[in-house]
Amino acid sequence: MCCNFIFLHVNKLIHPRVSVSGGVVVKEDSDAVLPCSLSTKENIETKLFDWKKDENKDRKEVFMYNRGDYYAHGLSGQDKQFEGRVSHFNDELKNGNASIKIRKTKVADSGVYTCEFPHLQPPQKFTIELVVEPVFKDRSGENPAASPKPYIETLHQTQDRALLQCEVRGASPEPKLEWQDSSGNLLHAEETQRSITGGKYDTTIQTNVTKSGEYHCVLKQEGIHHNISAKTFVFISEKVLIGWIGGLAVGLAVGLAVGAVVLAALEALTLRCSPAFRHKVIDFLSQLRPQRNKPQNGTVTESMITMGPDKRDEPEQNGYI
Repeated sequence: MCCNFIFLHVNKLIHPRVSVSGGVVVKEDSDAVLPCSLSTKENIETKLFDWKKDENKDRKEVFMYNRGDYYAHGLSGQDKQFEGRVSHFNDELKNGNASIKIRKTKVADSGVYTCEFPHLQPPQKFTIELVVEPVFKDRSGENPAASPKPYIETLHQTQDRALLQCEVRGASPEPKLEWQDSSGNLLHAEETQRSITGGKYDTTIQTNVTKSGEYHCVLKQEGIHHNISAKTFVFISEKVLIGWIGGLAVGLAVGLAVGAVVLAALEALTLRCSPAFRHKVIDFLSQLRPQRNKPQNGTVTESMITMGPDKRDEPEQNGYI
């Protein structure tokens, strides 16, 4: 009976208490906080806790804290993958909080992490999974399979449109090309060529544009989440539009000038007409005169015909028409 008790007591010391937490999911290049806290909220400022990644595979040292010392601050041995990117919450140690933050996460950071307190009685271990979701970005410096920028060429241009071509050669994995305007709106494009030789792709697309502005040819390789683009500026001549507007403006100006001359001539002629005929002409002109020359009641009189002060003061001429 005594032997059984001793065996159970030793077994409890050898096997730590394991707690499994849920997963943490973040986007690539964002920060991730991996939680690890003692339920007793015991002060761990003078304790040891150790973070590892993929303990049962290619175990990597992520972060270790021991009585105020930690990686890059009195301790060595941290895996290069995590150097300079992992920190703890020093002010929370007194509350039993051993959580860490991984800055600027990478897809390679995905995996199962363990947070262990080997010197507690009983020892405790927490397990949590981190999932880093990849985002499309330029991976030219990190992945040799990443395609370089596509090549842009203006094939043909007139006063009102331009034909743009974008091509990439020898890309692998398979690339996808698309045209966008400066606001990121997708433009209609036609694929004019797609061939594969030895697992490498040659692709060409074309689009017609009718407005001046900046245009982007965007290349995506979904297999490696690689995204890169090239841009060009297109100037569409506005001579046709300007000429049309100018012609309209000149036509209006000429028309107004001619109309003013005709009205003035008619007014002058009425001075040599009989009163009855003159009144008929005045009534007709009242419909053509600008509004500013009409009184409030809408009646036009002879005195409103502007021929200069010297003309208004002269007596009526004889010799009616």
